Amino acid sequence: MKKVVNDRRASLDEETEVKPALRKLVDEEFRRGASIAVVAFPNDGAEIPDTPRLTLVVADPEVQWTGEGALRTQVAEWTRQRGKSPRLYPGALVWCLKKQGRDLRDKVELMLAWRRVAKEVSDKTLGGDFERSDLAELQAKLKEAETSARDHVWGDYRYAILADGQERDGIKVIDLGAGHSSSGETLCGRVVGALKSGALLNESVGAGYIDRNWPPALKESAAWPIASLRQSFLNGSLTRLVDPDATLRGRIVEFVGHGDFGLASGRKSDDSFGRVWFQELVAPDDVVFESDVFLLTKAKAELLKRGAVVAPAPTAGGESLPPVSGGPVPPPPSVSGPASAGVMRTLRLVGVVPPEVWNRLGTKVIPKLRSGADVKVGIDFSVSVKEENAAALSAELQQILQELGLAGMVRLEY
Repeated sequence: MKKVVNDRRASLDEETEVKPALRKLVDEEFRRGASIAVVAFPNDGAEIPDTPRLTLVVADPEVQWTGEGALRTQVAEWTRQRGKSPRLYPGALVWCLKKQGRDLRDKVELMLAWRRVAKEVSDKTLGGDFERSDLAELQAKLKEAETSARDHVWGDYRYAILADGQERDGIKVIDLGAGHSSSGETLCGRVVGALKSGALLNESVGAGYIDRNWPPALKESAAWPIASLRQSFLNGSLTRLVDPDATLRGRIVEFVGHGDFGLASGRKSDDSFGRVWFQELVAPDDVVFESDVFLLTKAKAELLKRGAVVAPAPTAGGESLPPVSGGPVPPPPSVSGPASAGVMRTLRLVGVVPPEVWNRLGTKVIPKLRSGADVKVGIDFSVSVKEENAAALSAELQQILQELGLAGMVRLEY
């Protein structure tokens, strides 16, 4: 049997059998129980999405980490750039690369050879009679080969690499050490655990941490744009978060409610704001990561809530609008009379929306429309990209539509 296995291993085709099986095994092991997004075997930086969510990039098993040279330069470049465009969220990428050596390849070849022999025995195409004990031994050997191949994925993929502005080339390398597939964790969990143990990743963030890391340039104004705050968690300046948007939005709501920080929007030339929240409930929809929304220090928020009264602005007819105090705005006078009773009127919003207010359009306008009946919202997006980038962008958009549950309702044309 051993000679037959060796013969079958020698006859394996590198391109059609060994390489596909090697990639399939690595991909399955990294995706099994994955708690974060996984991008496997990218051919160039454009294939790796630029997203704020933590993403694990798994290098092809043909790629072997040496620590220096062209590969290090390439990983650093793809971490900083997506194609020819700078990444907005380089800190969200974590690479996992294989060590040098062919141990994993050898184990995969042996696994494939045992699988072929087992199939031939099952199909009765392998000459000879086999006792029940022989068949049991064959299955045990096959299972042993498959387990060994999986173990070597854990053992060989031992280097995690991530953005770090303190390093000379902008990337930091972590040696994960030896791993074992029967340890009860997942490969993604192993990488995430290593980042957490090195204080490079956290599930959440506290008010004290933000206060200690308040930018010196913003201490005098005591107002930190939350778009800039968010970016600090994504470019490696502050600790990484698995899902920065959801985590920060939830924590800011808690911070404001507890009085640890304030929240403000609509900054004016006199350093006042159109709206200030402090020690009160904030709707998550009001926590938008835009340059005109600010996290305020506790002292600043208390000062604004105590003494800041925004002067009423004159209208075109010389009358004054009510002061902005955060309270309810009086409704406009209603139109009464027999002609208006029971009559339905359709309102439509039509026009071009600039990029800087796209998020606020969804959080402000759509909830208001839902107060009526028969609301219909459609989309018509278009973008021009270079031919060589079209396929990668198309695949990424299709993935986003699936994640949002819109794959059957929104079609992608190009």
